[in-house]
Amino acid sequence: MPRGGLALVLLAAVWEALPRTGVVDATFLPPLSTVLGAWLDLLGTGELAEHAGASAARSLAGFGLAVALAVPLGLLIGWYRPLADFLTPVLELFRNTAALALLPVFVLVLGLGETSKISIVLYACAWPLLLNTVAGVKGVDPLLVKAARSMGLRPYRLFRKVILPAAVPTVFTGVRLAGAASILVLVAAEMVGAKAGLGYLINAAQYNFRVPEMYAGIITISVLGLGFNLLLVRLERRFSTWRTT
Repeated sequence: MPRGGLALVLLAAVWEALPRTGVVDATFLPPLSTVLGAWLDLLGTGELAEHAGASAARSLAGFGLAVALAVPLGLLIGWYRPLADFLTPVLELFRNTAALALLPVFVLVLGLGETSKISIVLYACAWPLLLNTVAGVKGVDPLLVKAARSMGLRPYRLFRKVILPAAVPTVFTGVRLAGAASILVLVAAEMVGAKAGLGYLINAAQYNFRVPEMYAGIITISVLGLGFNLLLVRLERRFSTWRTT
């Protein structure tokens, strides 16, 4: 068994053992088997699929919009120095403003509907995407650029053939960070005024003291996040086939 798999088995065993041996109160941390039973019950009733589907749709919508907007803007800022110098103070201001700190503003302006939730995910995803894309363009080896220019490449071909491929690994670092942010921020946003979603499920279960269901929702979020990250890793490998491994 791979070491990572062994670590998960040990974690599951510890989780199961601690409440059953009385080390922790089973009221607040039920055994893993009890949580998995609640997870299967939620799955069987269709409630889990409904909440997970609502969260996934919001997360993917905000993440997709962030990629479509932030990556091209980051490429432009990284390539065109005057624009970077002009926007740097604004970027530094907003990169240090936590997305969840602005959640009341999004709710106040956009209401409690889908628009505010997708917008907060868009905001949270945009910054790691934008900043890593800018860093990726600026971090290209100057020797590569000089060599390409010495071969007579025009700016457009230089950008497409040299700058963009060299920046891909750093850009995908931002993509993976944004993927994680899209789920974490959304769950917090769903705890405020939502009627569906994993954040709503966790909050409602905690409020009604359905503790196994609460942990079932948390596990579902972890699984979704892991699956999303694995998908992004595969995409990174697909777009970075030129790299040696």
